[in-house]
Amino acid sequence: MGIMGIALAKLALNVAFHGRYGYFRDELYYIACSDHLDWGYVDQPPLSIFILWITRRLLGDSLYAIRLPAALAGAATVILTGLMARKLGGGRFAQLLAAAAAALSGVVLGNAGRFYSMNAFDLLFWAWGAYLLVSIVVDGRERLWIPFGVVAGLGVMNKYSMLFFGLGTMVGLLATAQRRDLLKPWIWVGGTIATLMVLPHAIWEIRHGFPSAEFMRNASTLKNAPLSVGDFVLSQAMMTGFVQTLLWILGLVHFFRARGRPSLRLFGWMYAVVGVVMIAANSKAYYLTPIYFPYLAAGAVVVESVARRPRLAWTKQLVAAGLVVLSVVALPFAVPVLAVEDFIRYQNALGQAPRAEERQALGALPQYYADMFGWEELAAQVAGIYRTLSPDEQRHSVIFARNYGEAAAIDFFGKRHGLPRAISPHNSYWYWGTGPETMRVAIVFGEVTTLEENLADLGGPGRFEEVELAATTQCGHCMPFESHRMIFLCRRPQFTFKELWPEEKNFI
Repeated sequence: MGIMGIALAKLALNVAFHGRYGYFRDELYYIACSDHLDWGYVDQPPLSIFILWITRRLLGDSLYAIRLPAALAGAATVILTGLMARKLGGGRFAQLLAAAAAALSGVVLGNAGRFYSMNAFDLLFWAWGAYLLVSIVVDGRERLWIPFGVVAGLGVMNKYSMLFFGLGTMVGLLATAQRRDLLKPWIWVGGTIATLMVLPHAIWEIRHGFPSAEFMRNASTLKNAPLSVGDFVLSQAMMTGFVQTLLWILGLVHFFRARGRPSLRLFGWMYAVVGVVMIAANSKAYYLTPIYFPYLAAGAVVVESVARRPRLAWTKQLVAAGLVVLSVVALPFAVPVLAVEDFIRYQNALGQAPRAEERQALGALPQYYADMFGWEELAAQVAGIYRTLSPDEQRHSVIFARNYGEAAAIDFFGKRHGLPRAISPHNSYWYWGTGPETMRVAIVFGEVTTLEENLADLGGPGRFEEVELAATTQCGHCMPFESHRMIFLCRRPQFTFKELWPEEKNFI
């Protein structure tokens, strides 16, 4: 099996389980965003949304359809990792080991295959940029700075974390002899291309008052769970895989030593700078994971080199066997190969309690699985309330959701029930309007507080004159804060949401 075969096997594994569990919270939000095409969104640039818009029109809205592009991006990342090993001087074993390490990593199987997300394309653009950077250093092909600029532009239009890649590249250039490229035109041409590609989004940000900066500031200080340096570093091993961690550490050392090609130290400085900046910014641990592909490739080359010594030939078999065995053990955490109850038992047997990356309580499932449950049932409950309204009330009703997951679930699953679109002050939903100004009735998701506090808030002065508890959500495996949520039926409003909207904004 060659590099392509490994990539196709990875793709097949993901696709085989794309129908498991249900739509992920962010997938539903991405779908909602693709119904509002724009040059930007509060919490992301536009590229991944545009890709989803194309996908939906070509393939539809099924789980298999919308998850396919992410899985394809992961397969391409695997191929690029194998090709980097070849470019770094690796033979067939090194190339296959690098490709397999990428394919079996929880990062690639999960973030680039489990569900649709900009993170899948983030992995691809980092790997693609790294491959071009290796080619520039190894082959001396300075004109590759032009396609590098294209990839960088696409990467930033997909996710801002590509800017970290750019920062690491610039520091690495300045710290090595490769800085000579700064005196030649090609890198500046590439940089100009990247800037022009990002310009429409930058203009959107300026026109809207830099909402993404507000979102990132709030997420860092109010949403992301704080991590110590030790926890951040340990998380890298947990997410990339234990044998993969051995490989990328060997690769990092290999780049810093850079025998025969001192400019390859660029990658050593890149890792150090990007890692420190992300830790200092209280980033989620997985934000660093797109960086690892050149280090996996270099580590595979090191293993192959060591195994050439007669007494150490066994290391090839040991590393390969360890990679396969440990990856199989970790597989259920990356891909939903087990039924949910079986996964919970498996997780508990290994002593792996879910770890929170956000300041939200977790249940029996990690958040990336829990957020696949409860959405269709939630929309059905809202539809049940909506059907109790008279036709006139339905024409003048509003469904108010507290977060984009709830709102997007109503927009997606509510179509079959004839529900109007939801409104929400959360992230990009805040820009999409407040519903009819002639509102007479509102179905409102309560705050995560007590019944008395919700009644006092909704029925307070200047709010609604009639407030009744209409339903309470029930979902066994969803995020705990989405279960037992109170939904209220409110009548005779003394305000319009348009009046309240500025103070309701919630960018986080």
